[in-house]
Amino acid sequence: MESYGHVIDGEETASVSGATFSSFDPYTRQAWAEVALGDGSDADRAVTAARRAFDTGPWPRMGAAERGRILHRFADLIEAHADDLGMADTQDMGKPITQSRGNDVPRTAANFRFFADHARLSTSEAYPMDTGHHAYARFDPAGVVAAIAPWNFPMMLESWKVAPALAWGNTVVLKPAEDTPVSATLLARLALEAGMPPGVFNVVHGYGPDSAGQALTENPAVDRITFTGESGTGRIIAAAGARNLTPVSLELGGKGANVIFADADLDNAVDWSIRAVFTNSGQVCLAGSRLYVQREIYDEFLTRFVAAADAMVVGDPKNEATQIGPLASAEHHAKVAGYVDTIAENGGALRAGGRGEGWTIRPTVITGMDQKARHAREEIFGPVVVVIPFTTEAEAVELANDTPYGLNAMLFTENLHRAHRVAAALRAGTVWVNCFFVRDLRAPFGGAGDSGIGREGGNFSREFFTEPKAVVMQIDPAADGR
Repeated sequence: MESYGHVIDGEETASVSGATFSSFDPYTRQAWAEVALGDGSDADRAVTAARRAFDTGPWPRMGAAERGRILHRFADLIEAHADDLGMADTQDMGKPITQSRGNDVPRTAANFRFFADHARLSTSEAYPMDTGHHAYARFDPAGVVAAIAPWNFPMMLESWKVAPALAWGNTVVLKPAEDTPVSATLLARLALEAGMPPGVFNVVHGYGPDSAGQALTENPAVDRITFTGESGTGRIIAAAGARNLTPVSLELGGKGANVIFADADLDNAVDWSIRAVFTNSGQVCLAGSRLYVQREIYDEFLTRFVAAADAMVVGDPKNEATQIGPLASAEHHAKVAGYVDTIAENGGALRAGGRGEGWTIRPTVITGMDQKARHAREEIFGPVVVVIPFTTEAEAVELANDTPYGLNAMLFTENLHRAHRVAAALRAGTVWVNCFFVRDLRAPFGGAGDSGIGREGGNFSREFFTEPKAVVMQIDPAADGR
């Protein structure tokens, strides 16, 4: 097996304790990589390195254009190593290679390019005053950023955090999920090759509670905490940040509503709805796992949707033809299988899918289930969708908003007035109309309620990863400002 260490202060290193853990290929269910298992000591080492790099190193003191050139070189290297990076995530979590190599790698590179240019081209506001003074805003880097990433889109979601943090002159300690550690080490190696100074981008592997993750969030030398993951863990991290008055950004769980109106383009609605719930084997916080279909088209839509689900290719994620791979771990498979095994006792009927071989769940479609059933309310995080009919627009909005989550929603309609009206009524951080998972990095991204705190993207990322500062200049020597 290949070995992967932490990357701290520009060096790939073992844990202080010497401990390691194995990363398992979810398809073969065999260990394929040996990874350094960090604890609080390793997290503290990484924070110390990042603190030193921020306080005395060149990165925060570079111009945005110079940092941008390094980040663009980093993006070039990511693209050049697409095969290795894509295969790392495929072997770590079972993501089909066409998705990890063909989608996640290019989007990771694009994220670094966008934020490199955003920081370089960003403008500020000036505030002329009638008191003989002039004020303007600065956006200075915040300091050391602790970034804790999930296992479902390892590289891409890491880049959503790391790219803006670095572009604005911060230093970073990244803790990837323990189920998907390898691509993070590969990225840190490439960052050093691109010319990033030691201590600017550090990676620490390990678990969360009572380990490296907890130590990161509790370290008073950390200036920002950004986390994507499960809502319960988000609450724990928010509490840790509060104790040190450290600002946190939390992108948490979801139970996205997908509303199909009778006037929708059915071919388009079926195509996007399949992608919305079965991409990445349903291991997507944005998944449209509550599917509401207007009664006039319910039967026709369901027939087409079930046929498309049944036609998806399930198998080895390293095979270019595979659309659905295994779930990421034995533990997660057991969780999702528990929902599949209890469909009937919760009042539902299995229309497609069910258990597959190994850690696989086939694309699963459930009908006949009540809105209050746990399958329709809890985040399953697998290829499982509950289909529920509705009659009126008002009913659809009520059903869609009947959730503690507020991350995203979708709606399909050819009526422009309805599209705007319903998008405004849905309580969600993002609403997609006639599409899914299309993101403009300038736009805000995040959720409300159990889906998190804060927003990422463009100026929203700038405000989180910087300390906005007002500078007031006296321009009239006779002015006293009173």
